[in-house]
Amino acid sequence: MSLTEPRYAVLPGGTRISYLEAGTEGSALPPLVLLHGMGSAARSWRDQLAGLSRDRRVVAWDAPGYGESAPLAPELPDAGDYARAVLAFIDHLGIDRCHLVGHSLGTLMAARFAADYPERLLSVSFSGLAIGHAELPADESRRLLHSRLDDMATLGPAGMAQKRGPRLLAPGAAPDVIASVIETMGMAKLPGYVQAAHMLSGGNALADIARIPAGLPVQFLYALDDVITVPADNLKGAALRPEAPAHAIRNAGHAAYLEQPALFNDILARFMEAHDGRP
Repeated sequence: MSLTEPRYAVLPGGTRISYLEAGTEGSALPPLVLLHGMGSAARSWRDQLAGLSRDRRVVAWDAPGYGESAPLAPELPDAGDYARAVLAFIDHLGIDRCHLVGHSLGTLMAARFAADYPERLLSVSFSGLAIGHAELPADESRRLLHSRLDDMATLGPAGMAQKRGPRLLAPGAAPDVIASVIETMGMAKLPGYVQAAHMLSGGNALADIARIPAGLPVQFLYALDDVITVPADNLKGAALRPEAPAHAIRNAGHAAYLEQPALFNDILARFMEAHDGRP
């Protein structure tokens, strides 16, 4: 199928989720599910959808309130609400167990999902770990939240994307990658962005990572030029799982999967292959 043609899942309760898919349901290897970040969408995973789907089904959702997906019913959902939506989504797709990858805001969703529903996973990969703001002083958490919401309110999605988009990439990023990031971020909508910003503000990925059962394979991928989810934050997560690989990616910023897709895909492919047959 063309990666520009979304499919749709209607979850219990009527929430519609748009998603992109490559590969087929009959693929020989277990499926991969991709959860994007706050300023992103399913379409940002194009290199992973194309590059990892030869032998496995690869699915990337538009998070609730993004793309053509409806927002979640709670006005201010938390990570648990998003994790339950992921569960309903993979149930709808007939996926029993999968490899799960979360990027940025998607890592908060992935961490909660892995902590609450580990039996549904073969592995979980955290890319650009967003640890959340729950542990910050209240004043700092509010400042960060309102900075995001004020940019959306005063600049609109397109203006916000022009301001924030280039910060997702390393210095000297290719012009086409910069343009792609700005275009995708400029498609953000209310209230999905507002819900996501509040979830980040109240989120605590480290607490959820600490709850993930020891038997579930975990890995971390982080970029050395990331100024959004800085390397030190990723290493805080990795410290909770001393056995977990932690891959430092050079010449990339926050959107490492776009800037270094071949390396990113190779890391994912090797990790999935190592755990495809996990009991």
